[in-house]
Amino acid sequence: MLAQWGKDNDMDLGTSQKTLNRMLGNSYEADLPSDHSATLCNGEQSNFLTHTDVIKRSQPLFIEANRKMKEEKSHTLSLPSIPNPFPELCSPSNSPILTSSTLGPGSQHEGGSHVVKVYSEDRTCCSLEVTAGTTARHVCEMLVQKTHSLHDDCWSLVEVYHHLSLERILEDHESVVEVQATWPVGGDSRFVFRKNYAKYELFKSSPQSIFPEVMVSRCQDAANKGMSHLELIQNVLNSGSCPEIQGFLHLKEVGRKAWKRFYFSLRRSGLYYSTKGMSKDPRHLQYCVDINESVIYYITQGKKQYNTPTEYGFCIKPHKARSGLKGLKLFCCEDEQSRTCWMAAFRLFKYGVQLYRNYQQCQTRQKEPSWFGTVPLRSVSDNTLVAMDFSGCTGRVIENPNEALTVALEEARAWRKKTSQRYSLPTAFQSCPFSAAIHKTQPWFHGHISREDTQRLIVQQGVVDGLFLVRESQRNPKGFVLSLSHTQKVKHYLILPCEEEGRLYYTMDDGQTRFADLIQLVEFHQINRGILPCKLKHYCTCVAL
Repeated sequence: MLAQWGKDNDMDLGTSQKTLNRMLGNSYEADLPSDHSATLCNGEQSNFLTHTDVIKRSQPLFIEANRKMKEEKSHTLSLPSIPNPFPELCSPSNSPILTSSTLGPGSQHEGGSHVVKVYSEDRTCCSLEVTAGTTARHVCEMLVQKTHSLHDDCWSLVEVYHHLSLERILEDHESVVEVQATWPVGGDSRFVFRKNYAKYELFKSSPQSIFPEVMVSRCQDAANKGMSHLELIQNVLNSGSCPEIQGFLHLKEVGRKAWKRFYFSLRRSGLYYSTKGMSKDPRHLQYCVDINESVIYYITQGKKQYNTPTEYGFCIKPHKARSGLKGLKLFCCEDEQSRTCWMAAFRLFKYGVQLYRNYQQCQTRQKEPSWFGTVPLRSVSDNTLVAMDFSGCTGRVIENPNEALTVALEEARAWRKKTSQRYSLPTAFQSCPFSAAIHKTQPWFHGHISREDTQRLIVQQGVVDGLFLVRESQRNPKGFVLSLSHTQKVKHYLILPCEEEGRLYYTMDDGQTRFADLIQLVEFHQINRGILPCKLKHYCTCVAL
């Protein structure tokens, strides 16, 4: 009986509520021209209908008006869309809560500001407020001004996937907000601000150093026949026509344990590998990667993470692969020159003329006058320095390498004589910590870092000829090491202290050439090659943000 009585009451209550809705709807129809809400006695809002029984919920409406809180409104729209906490009360299609699908494609990036966090080599970081159109070049310029550094085309914004041991340089025209939007939520992906001297080495060095002749196919079409290797590469950069890059690579797909060696061909249409030796027959070519839908990365810890055959690995990651290893293509080269060739060709095929425009814009930016006047240059271009002989009435250029070396040794002796008065002061001043550690104030001195960290740092900053740093020796407590990059290999030269007539000197050639301190040693080899394979051109540096 009680159950039946409760059921009848529920039916009567529902019928009474419908009747009340109709009566109130008719009575207030004239007083509610456009608003569907009526205010009750307690101040609460109650939705009522004016014509039909079907509930029509309100839709989001954008009002484009100039208000005082316009900046605050734009900032709110730029935030990620918040999911509806009560889906049972409001269907997704008619929900008044704005979602990404309601706003339309790309609306979450339009307007307003975004926060981008950038790290440096010493793991310090800073947050920048950027817009959706801010490019990697703009971010680098902001950080150069923040750190009071000299502007050049080597500053780079690097995208790092730490858990995958992958990193790549963002091209200057890429949007940092769009790149950041592809990162997995809660991952360890980050932006790193550092120098990379190989960023535009494609347009600075000789073509043979980037594209070895054995890796460039000159018989792709009839127009390339009869052209020299240099003319072919210049034709690629000038006209945009792309030859075929070919060579052997080790390939490992995710899910497979073994690495396999195939003959690959990189064309504008994509990356292919041959299933039958070095054959380029279309029947034997297997499509591997779509260049336009992928991004190429360096593999930083290949042997540890992926068990690569060598340390010279790279990875091609499709745009649709957001997280994890799914979809990644892992490759491994025999040496650094081969990896440089493959990655440079991939960038050239993918971005084309835009890559050269980025380089031209960097060059134009360096020529623009500063607001604070002319920026003093710290060093002179190495191309403008030659060995000179001023022993006669007029100076002459020394073209003989042996004679230039002799002059360099005489100049080193002259430097020692010039500084002899400074070291002839009392012994108490000679033992001053400041005079003994003056090299620690130089940006090229990196203190007590290991050989492995030195190798990693030089590779990260470009492995171009003349890239160097000075560090403390791990084996000799009183010695130092000059680490230098040449022909894409890192070489290490021991610097030992020696004494002569009670004075302390530093030498790299068993005392034949001696220097009063490390600063003189570095400055000398920036002008003269000496025993080194090349002159010191660029120093590895780490900037704190």
